[in-house]
Amino acid sequence: MPRHSKVPLMEAPDGGWGWMIVISCFLVTVCTRAVSRCLSIFFVEFQNYFAQDYAMTAWIHSTVDCTTMVFAPVGSIISNRYSTRVAVILGGVLASAGLILSSFATCLEYLYLSLGVLTGCGYALAYSPAISIVGKYFCKRKAMAYGLAMSGSGIGTFVLAPVVQLLIEQYSWRGALLILGGLVANICVCGALLRPLTLTEDLPSSTISNIARRKISEECSYNTHCDDPQLPSPTADSSFIRKERCNKQFCSCCPSYKEYAFLLTPDFLVFGASLLFLAYGCSTPFVHLVPYAVSSGVSQQQAAFLMSILGIVDIVGNISFGWLTDRRFLKKYRKYCYILTIGLDGLCSLFIPILRSFPLLVPYAVLYGYFDGAYVALIPVVTSDIAGNAFLSTALGIVYFIHGIPYLIGPPIAGWLVDTTASYTAAFLVSGLSMIVSSMLVISADWISKCRSSVDVQTAVIETEPNAASFQTASLNPI
Repeated sequence: MPRHSKVPLMEAPDGGWGWMIVISCFLVTVCTRAVSRCLSIFFVEFQNYFAQDYAMTAWIHSTVDCTTMVFAPVGSIISNRYSTRVAVILGGVLASAGLILSSFATCLEYLYLSLGVLTGCGYALAYSPAISIVGKYFCKRKAMAYGLAMSGSGIGTFVLAPVVQLLIEQYSWRGALLILGGLVANICVCGALLRPLTLTEDLPSSTISNIARRKISEECSYNTHCDDPQLPSPTADSSFIRKERCNKQFCSCCPSYKEYAFLLTPDFLVFGASLLFLAYGCSTPFVHLVPYAVSSGVSQQQAAFLMSILGIVDIVGNISFGWLTDRRFLKKYRKYCYILTIGLDGLCSLFIPILRSFPLLVPYAVLYGYFDGAYVALIPVVTSDIAGNAFLSTALGIVYFIHGIPYLIGPPIAGWLVDTTASYTAAFLVSGLSMIVSSMLVISADWISKCRSSVDVQTAVIETEPNAASFQTASLNPI
């Protein structure tokens, strides 16, 4: 097996080393998203040690999530300019350094910078490029591959949560952060496994035509080369592609306009607006489900068990829905499956004010967790369908960047609604309606895309009609 694919492939291999890419992306997701979720376990320790209230301590988690999403385009730029390996390894170094430095914290402001900014930047550089490279290796089984890769968030949270609590009890919060820093350093190992893959759709048309001409010249000179062994051998395609890539990097050190051309398309603009509502709506249940259950008379242990149920079913949704939408009868309807799961997620949240007991909240956790895992697995797939597979890395960076602001302000707004109304009803209703609006906007984006396609077809027909008319005139009036 060759070390990596230097010669461009016509299509994704859909297997082979691609499964190692999926495993690496799975581990990167564990070390980023799962570890980030487990940081909430440190809240009580931080509150007691630094004598701060919940609001000040909660900003640590919000800063990590916001920095991870806001700096995601930087990870895409580094990945496009150099390679996915460079971006992921650099992200692993920064994230690990942030956690290790946080173990020496003397105040919350120190943690805002070390844990919130430095670790968040590391996550941003590693997460988005690792997710995007999966789409390079898979086409027919893309949704299944993404489901497996992104299930690391749920599986990692389920496994790491009790482990982190045990580490805090045995080694204090400083020792636990130090050990987590060593765990997160394995992102660098995962990054080293991400072999670069070049597809023909990723290359400019001029490069492809030059490669074709070189192949023709090589075939024409093959017999001459065999007759005269002293003639030099033809230059390999791989070296030509490498020169083209180096020239491209040398001529343009900043992001080019073509890499972000999809941002100006109406369907992506509407899709981006839908992500704002989606990110706001999905953040409320994860933050306020346990407090709502406790306020409804559910015990603390049962309320915590609801989050465990939600996390486990989230894994099932990631994998099973990814497998289902890769079936032939559902593959062309993946965008509609994405719309359906977001709408059903929002519908579940609308019913939560009448669910005021543990037996009634369990079905909510099951349904919400399944649909949440389902649409999370489909976000990269839908992004690829809208922006194009060639722009997937850049588009995912923008998609996660859009998530940043709602992740930062969503939980505080929901908390303000709880404080103002003295009830969780308004917070969950706004969350559910926000996700329903998001699904409706995706429907609008799909409608806009179809309108653009029909207009392009009509324009092509109009352009061909004059040519056909002139051909008929010429045939009727021969010279």
